[in-house]
Amino acid sequence: MSNPRPIRAIVALGSLTALLATAACSGSQPAAPASGGQQTASSANWDEKGPITYAQGKDTSGNVKGEIDEWNKAHPNEKVTFVELSDSADQQRADMVKRAQAKSGEFSVMSVDIVWTAEFAANGWLEQLPADKAPMDGMLKSAVDGATYFNKLYAYPSTSDGALLYYRKDLLDAAGIKEPPKTWDEMKQICDKVLPGQKGMSCYAGQHQKYEGLTCNIAEAVNSAGGEFITADGKPAVNTEAAIKGVDWMAGWIKDGTIPKEAVTWKEEESRTAFEGGRILFLRNWPYVYNKAVQSKLKGKFEVAPLPGLSGPGVSTLGGHNFGISTFTKNKGTALEFVKWMNSPENQKRRLQKASNAPTVEALYSDAELTKQFPYLPTLYESIKIAKPRPKAVRYSDVTLAIQDSTYAALQGQKDPKQAFDELQTKLESLTK
Repeated sequence: MSNPRPIRAIVALGSLTALLATAACSGSQPAAPASGGQQTASSANWDEKGPITYAQGKDTSGNVKGEIDEWNKAHPNEKVTFVELSDSADQQRADMVKRAQAKSGEFSVMSVDIVWTAEFAANGWLEQLPADKAPMDGMLKSAVDGATYFNKLYAYPSTSDGALLYYRKDLLDAAGIKEPPKTWDEMKQICDKVLPGQKGMSCYAGQHQKYEGLTCNIAEAVNSAGGEFITADGKPAVNTEAAIKGVDWMAGWIKDGTIPKEAVTWKEEESRTAFEGGRILFLRNWPYVYNKAVQSKLKGKFEVAPLPGLSGPGVSTLGGHNFGISTFTKNKGTALEFVKWMNSPENQKRRLQKASNAPTVEALYSDAELTKQFPYLPTLYESIKIAKPRPKAVRYSDVTLAIQDSTYAALQGQKDPKQAFDELQTKLESLTK
C-alpha cells in the first residue's frame, strides 16, 4: 500500500510493506460520520491560533524536521512540535487511535494513511474541513476522493501513489512491437509473440501473496473490469458480472501459466527481483521499483506504462497519506494553516525532490525540472489521476482480510471465482451493516 507505505514515489521496501500491511479498523459502515468530539465542523473555531503538535511515522527521509524548523522560524507564536511515531504502520495507527478514543488533543495534526481516513472520520476523530478554508483547486481528484468520506472532506491530501506496468522495452522492440498493451488481451498477445524466444520467462505478475498487496491487486482487476467492491453509498457489489470478470481474469492467468504459479508467494520485492532477473516480461508494481531497476542490469532495457484493463486502460489502486486535524485539539486555526503550508505546491515539489513523495498537486506532474529528475512522473500521473482508493470501510481490517481470503482461494484453484466472490459478497454485507 500498504500501502503503500509510506507509499512514496520511491521508497525502501520496509516502508512500503509497512504501509500496505495496514492495521485493523474498528466501527461499522456505512453509518454516517459521528460527531464524536467536542466540536463539529460547523462549530469548530478556525480562528484560534497557538502552538500545536504534528504526528507522523518515522521520518526516514530526514526532511520533516527541516520543514517544521522553517515554519517555526516564521511563526514564533504558533510553533509546531514534531512527534515522530514508529516506522510500523500498525503502531502509528494504534498510537493515533489511543489518543482519539481518550478524546485527547495531544496530536493536533496527523499524517493518516489513506485507508484509515474513513474510520477516523466515521468515529468523529477528524474535523470536517470547511470548503471555504480548505479549497482543493489544483489537487488530484483521486487524492481528494481519498480524503473524502460521505462526500465531505475530512483531511488534506498530502502524498499520493499509483501502480505502474513495468515492461521489457528491449524485447518488445526486438519483436517489432512499438506500444505497450492497453488491455489484458493485448498483453497476452504480446507475450505469445515474445516469449517463445525467451527461456524461463513468464508473461506477467503482480503481488499475489495473501496480504494487503493482494487487496491492491485484486481491487485493480475488479475496477479495471468495470466493477467495484463497495459502492459510493456503502453497499457491497462483488458478485456483479463485472467484478467477477476481474477475479476470473487473474485466476485464469494463474491457472494457464500466463502468471507463473510461484507468483502466489510474491510480494513487492519478490516480484521486483523476478522482473529484474528476466523471469517475467510485464510487472505490476509501485514507482519505487523504477529507481531500483535503473541501478540493475535492466538499465536502458525497460519502460513503464499505465496498467492495462479489460477493454482499455486499467485502474490503479490509490496509495498515499492525508493530513487530518484532530477533533479534540486546540488551535485549529494554526493546525489548518500549517496543513495548507506543508502541502503547498512549493513544499510538495521540494518533498518530491528530497524525500521522493509523489505529490497531490496536479501541476507538479508536468513540471519540467521534476520530469527530468523523475522520468516516470508523467506515467505515474496517468495512473494516479484515475486511481481509486481501496474500499472505504470503517472495519477496513476485516474487509481486507475477507477480500484476501476469497481471492486467494480463487487464485489457488480451491474455489471457482464466482463461488469465491458470491461468498465474499455475503461476508462484506455482514461487515458493512
